[in-house]
Amino acid sequence: MKLIDDKAVHITVSKQVGLVITSHIDKSEIIKEYKDNELVDVIVNWGIEEMSTLNKCVKFKNFLPSPITKNYDWPGLYKPFKHQRITSEFLSINPKAFCFNEAGTGKTSSVLWSADYLMNLGLIKKVLVICPLSIMHSAWQNDIFNTCMHRTSAVCHGSATKRKTIIEGDFDFTIINYDGVGIIKKEIKDAKFDLIVIDEANAYKSTSTARWKIINKILTDNTRLWMLTGTPASQSPMDAYGIAKLVSPERVPKFTNAWRDKVMHQVSRFKWIPRPDSKHKVFDVLQPAIRYAKNDCLDLPDVMYQTREIPLTPQALSYYRALKTEMLIETGGESVTAVNAAAGLNKLLQISGGAVYTDDRKVIEFDIKPRLNALLEAIEETEHKILVFVPYRHTIQLVQNYLTDKNITTELIHGDVTANERASIINRFQTSDNPRVLVVQPQSASHGVTLTKANVVVFWSPVMSVEVYLQCIARIDRVGQKNKMTVVHLQGSDVEKRMYGMLQGKVDSHTKLVDLYREELDS
Repeated sequence: MKLIDDKAVHITVSKQVGLVITSHIDKSEIIKEYKDNELVDVIVNWGIEEMSTLNKCVKFKNFLPSPITKNYDWPGLYKPFKHQRITSEFLSINPKAFCFNEAGTGKTSSVLWSADYLMNLGLIKKVLVICPLSIMHSAWQNDIFNTCMHRTSAVCHGSATKRKTIIEGDFDFTIINYDGVGIIKKEIKDAKFDLIVIDEANAYKSTSTARWKIINKILTDNTRLWMLTGTPASQSPMDAYGIAKLVSPERVPKFTNAWRDKVMHQVSRFKWIPRPDSKHKVFDVLQPAIRYAKNDCLDLPDVMYQTREIPLTPQALSYYRALKTEMLIETGGESVTAVNAAAGLNKLLQISGGAVYTDDRKVIEFDIKPRLNALLEAIEETEHKILVFVPYRHTIQLVQNYLTDKNITTELIHGDVTANERASIINRFQTSDNPRVLVVQPQSASHGVTLTKANVVVFWSPVMSVEVYLQCIARIDRVGQKNKMTVVHLQGSDVEKRMYGMLQGKVDSHTKLVDLYREELDS
């Protein structure tokens, strides 16, 4: 395969395939026949539609070149990495496709560049992005501002009336969470989005869910669909069926049981295990697809940072506001000491994280299901082990119980764990498959501990010290680490956002702590 003067693609294929190509693509021609081996040379116009059709006609060993490489300016604040350009090329000529790039490789920007390019060509007008609630603003809308600032976008969240107004609006990109789709499914279908992007696509792995059935009814044969996840079918070959049925239904059986019989083996009445060749079968049905692991991206920084936003529940927000009012009254016009500022911020952070201690050491718990769901999303998007730093003792147990209920092997390290127990847990984490997740109270393992089997650190909520923050990250960012790393911040309140900003900026002075306290009270 080679390009001719940036105008045509020259390929050599069998005569039968050559005839298929020329019958489906008007701007194509057989230019030479080889009688000895029944091969032909074919030239195809190097246009986006021709490349898309050629992709459907022939399965090539290497990706076809996309015209995006010759006539696109790659707008935005940042220059795309090589793997981002290749991903954009791939998506631009595959109307229905999977992007399995690992979390932290910048696949949202690749999607946005591809979509922007197709808009420039007039091939699409409106894009719907379906993603977790926690990344609607922090990942998708922020990336639109940074990558395609000339395009309009809106986050579709709130009351049904507000959602309908946004869906019916004239935005280039509309961003909605999974469950929001069901609320206004008729309006979404009537809006006739040209491209639907589903991020963290494992949410659609089961065809029996209402979520899957709704999106299946919304999609048409002409709807472009790009499904993104860094961990396709990571838990079971069965997880491939739902997403394959949306992107490439012709590759999977009509019914779930038939797929189960292809990839699973029944060993007892209620137990099925994957067949030895199940990975190959999963690979075959999850096509067309592109995949970059973080380690494949040599130009990526060693550590990437992500934010997942989780709005406080009404109960927690009520307590949060009441505490701020009480603190404001207490300070009045008096000067605030660093000790008072730290105590006040600590209370606000406790509420944000899901449980607050009263003055007599009783615990008031809040609904933290949204934050737990966001944590699960972060875990499911990586193939490696994970450290979760939870600052407050009471919340640690809630996190472990939730992950255990989700069949994720988890162990704890906190102040009540003895030195011998701690050493055993760390040894198991470093040398065995399980536990997959280690939930840690920062002060209990932020110094001198090597946990390089993990390449993802999740902060349940911010710590109060830059030194502790950096030492938490240093548990994975040290000699012995073989993978690129990701740090995930979970945040739901203004004080958490400000605190993470201080920690990343390595600001840790008493003066700044007082300033942060004042900023929070004034907001």
